[in-house]
Amino acid sequence: MKGPVQSVEVSLFVHATEDLPRVAGAVASALSVAVPPQEERLEGHFGNQIVLVKWHLAGDEAMAAVAALASRLTPAAKRRLGGGLAGLVDEHSALYLRFDKQCLVEGRLEEGGRDSVRIKVKPRGFMMKAGASEFYSRVLLGGGG
Repeated sequence: MKGPVQSVEVSLFVHATEDLPRVAGAVASALSVAVPPQEERLEGHFGNQIVLVKWHLAGDEAMAAVAALASRLTPAAKRRLGGGLAGLVDEHSALYLRFDKQCLVEGRLEEGGRDSVRIKVKPRGFMMKAGASEFYSRVLLGGGG
């Protein structure tokens, strides 16, 4: 049986001053990702190297990433996210989250700002009987709905 999440996309930028294997490994570990990422080499404004790192997960891999994410959220983070879920969902019911990349490398999962790991969770439409906020509250935050 297929889970309630269709896919998860994870992306981040790794700058020339950062250790690419360490950063990508920390993100993969935090989200229980076993597949290698796609990497795209870019050039910054001043000629510095930037690597766009992406994972596209589907099926069991996507569900494992959501479960890992949910298990790492602190109760306070769950309350903050739960209170603002509607503002994080687009017109196609995809959920967009950002977590601080440096904190994640240090083993902590904290909501992020400028230098963040971006996560897009796409649901299976037929699994959303009560609406997007209730769906994500149940699937990601462990709430009722």
